[in-house]
Amino acid sequence: MSEVKLEIQDKKGYFHIDVDGKQEAKMTFVFAGDDKIIIDHTEVNPGNEGKGFGKQMVSKAVDWARENHIKIIPLCPFAKSVFDKVTEFRDVL
Repeated sequence: MSEVKLEIQDKKGYFHIDVDGKQEAKMTFVFAGDDKIIIDHTEVNPGNEGKGFGKQMVSKAVDWARENHIKIIPLCPFAKSVFDKVTEFRDVL
């Protein structure tokens, strides 16, 4: 399993996975107030499909949201599909 990292700049940020020093997956979000984020885009570089990178990033976002008492609004279709499938994640919605 690859390590998911978080970068925050001002009122936006992203989770990403790097492989051998190259960013291979990224999920972006923007803050909606102090206690909500909107996940707006998820992308995985070609050749990395099926490796679970997208779900790993959503999982990391859920863990981070729980730790920081933040709610998530998944506008990104991929992120929304993960929340629809994984009922354990819904406490942060």
